[in-house]
Amino acid sequence: MRAPTADAIVLTRDARGQEILAEFECSLVSLGLKHGDMVFANVAASARPSAEPNESNNTAVGTTQAPRESAMRVQQDAVDCELEHESGLIPRPRDTMCTHGARAMCEYCLPIEPYDAAYLEEHNIKHMSFQAYLRKVLSDHKIRGDISGAVPANFALPLEEPEYGVRPKCPGAHAPWPAGICSKCQPSAVTLQRQPFRMVDNVEFASRSVVDTLLEFWRVSRCQRFGLMYGRYEVSRDVPLGVKAVVEAVYEPSQGCEEDGVRVNVGPELDAEVARADAAAAACGMQLVGMVFTDLTPAAEPGKVLYRRHADSYFMTSLECRLAAYMQEQRPSACRWARAGRFGSKFVTCCVSGNADGGIDITAWQVSNSAQAMHRADLVVPSSVPSKMCVQEATATRYVPDVFYRYINEYKLSVTANAKPAFPIEYLLVTLTHGFPLEPHPAFRATEPFAVENRQHVHNVQTLGALKRHIVGALDSSERLALVLADFHLLVYMFGLDLLGAEEVAMIGRVVSEPMEAAQRAEELMAMSGWQTLVLMLREAADS
Repeated sequence: MRAPTADAIVLTRDARGQEILAEFECSLVSLGLKHGDMVFANVAASARPSAEPNESNNTAVGTTQAPRESAMRVQQDAVDCELEHESGLIPRPRDTMCTHGARAMCEYCLPIEPYDAAYLEEHNIKHMSFQAYLRKVLSDHKIRGDISGAVPANFALPLEEPEYGVRPKCPGAHAPWPAGICSKCQPSAVTLQRQPFRMVDNVEFASRSVVDTLLEFWRVSRCQRFGLMYGRYEVSRDVPLGVKAVVEAVYEPSQGCEEDGVRVNVGPELDAEVARADAAAAACGMQLVGMVFTDLTPAAEPGKVLYRRHADSYFMTSLECRLAAYMQEQRPSACRWARAGRFGSKFVTCCVSGNADGGIDITAWQVSNSAQAMHRADLVVPSSVPSKMCVQEATATRYVPDVFYRYINEYKLSVTANAKPAFPIEYLLVTLTHGFPLEPHPAFRATEPFAVENRQHVHNVQTLGALKRHIVGALDSSERLALVLADFHLLVYMFGLDLLGAEEVAMIGRVVSEPMEAAQRAEELMAMSGWQTLVLMLREAADS
């Protein structure tokens, strides 16, 4: 940018530029100026640069405003939008120390914030909910209560995910990594500590049949099983501003099953399978919420299983931890208060294993945002010891910063230790609760379940003949047809035939999601041309 010439400068007596002085050739005496007078200099409007910024200005402005503009366009989950309308304040009853009337409040009975440390400790809440954590962060910026309104103007978005990789497009005057690096693009040292919040607080299985269907494979084959959980996110009232993942069905992708684990080939074939399951879930108003796997070994006593996952061994292996980080990274949680428009993930991980009594129990987990960041930067790799995660060695193309973690030693002192070569994976885990509803109302309520996909190992195969027996036998009654269609495995197989149009798929989704009007929706479905074509094909299919 060129400096303005003397002719382009205007001298004024006031800062607003209303009282303009004469030209430069005049003397100070003729202008009436004396020692101590203040003069203001401005560039004339005609000499100012064009309003259209140059390329360098575009880069600078875009760097500053892009995160905020992208965050403003974020489409958050419905449960987050619902919770933003709530104040989150926890009411307290009248205390014995209160001396005021019934319509007044004091420090002993005022509602407390959802992130109150004393309340969380009293109710044994190890991790506050994400919305409670968000209110705590926003309280530092004097934003409290209902946060559903627009983000204030000129407000710096407070949430930012950790980044442990080399910063791309560094403004420093050096060659890009790995040819060069400086203090501006070099990541800082990493100190691992327990994450104070969790994105999901509870995992609720819509009915026990969801888990029993998964366990049925293990009971028959004694091989482990892996599945993807589909359902929805709802508000949880067990914790302040909590979120729960309601699991309605489990889809079992193609996998190799062994007695001590499973093998899932990640690639285009798996992506195609998951896409079909996603489409069936979306038609019913659901989405992918997590994954589940079994780790069961029969005990010597009949009807019992070994208790393998406990405090003296491990709760989650380093391999499972990295898989959870990969899955969470693929499914980020949208957040309009984050600079990148995303923050963490609501994807949960469940393990079905033995408990201390020899019975079968479920544990639910997520990995922390730091675990996702370490996975993105390729800093960690699973170890042969299940409870330890290894830190990668630095290479010519991989920069590995110093990694530390803190623990309490035998003298009850906080000690910082080097995480290389390995560290406990507990620093990357966030525990969740789980349970079943007292009065279950599952969306998939079929009384005669359809065959589960990819179970050829136990001679359980999905065929057109099986679909024919389910569908054609229920065409005489809309109530029976509505009940038959309320089966997730049947829907995935039927939608995979590509015989139904978008209207038929949407109507079947309404049969599942609107149980009070399911029979009426089934009648409307039977009148559609795409459905009639499917029925005609099934009638001609073999019964095998």
